[in-house]
Amino acid sequence: MKALRTLRTVIVHSASKLPKNNLDPPATTCRLCASQPEQVGFAATTSSASEDDESTSDSIFDSSQYTLLNNKASDLVAETARYPTWDDKYRAKANRAIFGEETDPRILEREQEKRRRAAALAKALLQAGLERPDLEEEEQMLVKEEDQKSLSVGIIGAPNAGKSALTNYMVGTKVAAVSRKTNTTTHEVLGVLTNGDTQICFFDTPGLMLKKGGFPYNDMRVRFESAWSSIDLYDMLIIIFDVHRHLNRPDSRVVRLIKRMGSQATPKQKRVLCMNKVDLVEKKTDLLKVAKEFKDLPGYERYFMISGLKGSGVKDLTQYLMEQAVRRPWDEDPHTISEEVMKNISLEVVRERLLDHVHQEIPYAVEHRLVDWKELRDGSIRIEQHIITHKMSQRKILVGKNGSKIGRIGIEANEELRSIFKRNVHLILQVRVK
Repeated sequence: MKALRTLRTVIVHSASKLPKNNLDPPATTCRLCASQPEQVGFAATTSSASEDDESTSDSIFDSSQYTLLNNKASDLVAETARYPTWDDKYRAKANRAIFGEETDPRILEREQEKRRRAAALAKALLQAGLERPDLEEEEQMLVKEEDQKSLSVGIIGAPNAGKSALTNYMVGTKVAAVSRKTNTTTHEVLGVLTNGDTQICFFDTPGLMLKKGGFPYNDMRVRFESAWSSIDLYDMLIIIFDVHRHLNRPDSRVVRLIKRMGSQATPKQKRVLCMNKVDLVEKKTDLLKVAKEFKDLPGYERYFMISGLKGSGVKDLTQYLMEQAVRRPWDEDPHTISEEVMKNISLEVVRERLLDHVHQEIPYAVEHRLVDWKELRDGSIRIEQHIITHKMSQRKILVGKNGSKIGRIGIEANEELRSIFKRNVHLILQVRVK
C-alpha cells in the first residue's frame, strides 16, 4: 500500500509540472478520433477548402501512391520463403523430441548443397535467357530483305464476334481490348506476327452491321467509315462470326454481311470465312450444317472452324496465312515495338478495364485520351491518360466512393502494362468533366 501511494504521488507531481497545451481539447479530440462527430465551427472553417481538394484527388489515380513489387523484391520474397529459417541444431533437437530420431549433419549438408546447386542452375539459365545473343546468332536471325515475305490481313465481322480475341491469340500478346460488351473496338488496331522469313500484319477493325438495304446503320456510319473504306486495302480478308450464337439465335444482319462479302470472287484479294467460338457448341455435327449453309458463296477461298479464345483451329489458320504471304520487305521491325504501338496498347488495356468495371452506356459516352508519354532514364515509362465525361453524374460513377473505382481500374491496368512491356510503368488516370 505504501508503494502504491508513493507511486501515485510521483505521477501527480510530475503531471503538474508538464506545460499546459494551448490546443482546444474538444477540437483536438475530434481531429484525432473519427468516432466522435466534428464540431460545427471546425467544419465550417475546413469544409470549403477540403471539398475541392478531395473531389480533385479522388478523381486521379497515380500508380506511385501504390506499392508494386518489382522483380528484385519478388525474387527476394520467393528466396526467403523457399528456405527454412530455423537453425539446424533446433531442427535436430525437435526431431529427437518428436520423432525419436537422430538427424545426421551430413544429410543436412547434402540437402543444402542440392538446394544451392539448383538455385545456381536456375540463376544461370535465367541470365542466359536475358542476355543478348552473340553476333553470329544475330546474323543468323536476320533475314535478308530479298528473302522477306509479308502479308496484310484484315479481320472484320459483327460486333462481339471475337475479332480482338483472335488478333491477340495470333499475335501472342494483348494489342486489342477484349470485353463481353459490344463495340469494344472503336478504331483499327495493328498486331504483328513474325515467324522465320514471314511477317503478317493483322488489322482488327470495329464491328460491322448491315441494314436490309445493305448499308451500315446511320449511328455507326461515322465511327466505322474507315473500316469499310479500308477493306479493299488488305491482301487477305478474314470474315468472322459467332457460330454458337448463329445456331441459337440467328441474326439476319450477320447473315447479310457474310453473304455480301462472299457474293463474288475478288481476284486482288482472297477472303476466308471463320466460324468462331466452336468450343461453346455442344453438338459438333451442327457445325457442318452451318458450313453447308455458306458453302455456295464463291467469294471465300477457305472455311475454318476456330476458337479465338481457346486457340482451337488457330494453328491451321496461321499456317494457311503463312503460305499466302508474298515476297516483299517487312513493314514492321520484328525485334522492337514501336512507340505508336505501345501507346495504342496502353489505351486498349485501360479501355478494357473500363469496360469491365463500368456498365450501361457510360463507357461509350466518355472520351479517352492519351495526354503524356515519357520514357524515363531508369527505363520506366510514365503514361498519363484522361477520361473525359459530359456530365458530373458520370464522373462520380467513374471515380467511385473515395476514388475506389478509378483506383481499381488503374491498379489492374498498371500491372498488365508492366507484364506486357516488361518494365516498370507509372500510370496516371484522371477523370474530368468536359
